[in-house]
Formats: sequence, C-alpha cells, structure tokens
Amino acid sequence: MKGLIVAVTLIVFGASAALAAECMVFPASMGKVSFPHKEHQTMLKDCKICHEKGPGEIKGFGKDMAHKLCIGCHKTKKAGPTKCTECHKK
Repeated sequence: MKGLIVAVTLIVFGASAALAAECMVFPASMGKVSFPHKEHQTMLKDCKICHEKGPGEIKGFGKDMAHKLCIGCHKTKKAGPTKCTECHKK
C-alpha cells in the first residue's frame, strides 16, 4: 500500500512539473517581468520553496511578495538578478 501511495505522489508531482508554464510574464509599472518558471523548477527541484501549499498559484503573490521571495532567494543563492532593471524590461 505504501508503494502505491508513493507511486501516485510521484505521478502527481511529475504531472504538475510537465504542465507548468515555460515562462510567465507579469505586468509591472517599471516594465514587465519575465519569469522562467520551468528553468526554476529544474534548478530548484523543490516546488515548496515557492509553493508552500503545493503546486498551483501562489496566494497573495504580488509586488511585495515577489520582491521579498525572489530577490531574497537570488541573494541567498548568489544567483539570478537582484537589481530592478535586471528583471523589469520596458
């Protein structure tokens, strides 16, 4: 029974990864922000870093959360853009 539960869990997470958007674009007053979702999935390998409650839309996601979550992660990992114009493109 445990093996079946593990198999179903792996299939669900595998399917969510396969269905994830390649790149998401968020409108912003300073210029749109392109977010390479699939690239982040491949690199991080743990959806819960961003999606605390599992795959799907991040509740409350907006400017403040993006700045805290995204820039904070980029600084911690010493990888990715951290300056305004590196993300925001007019």
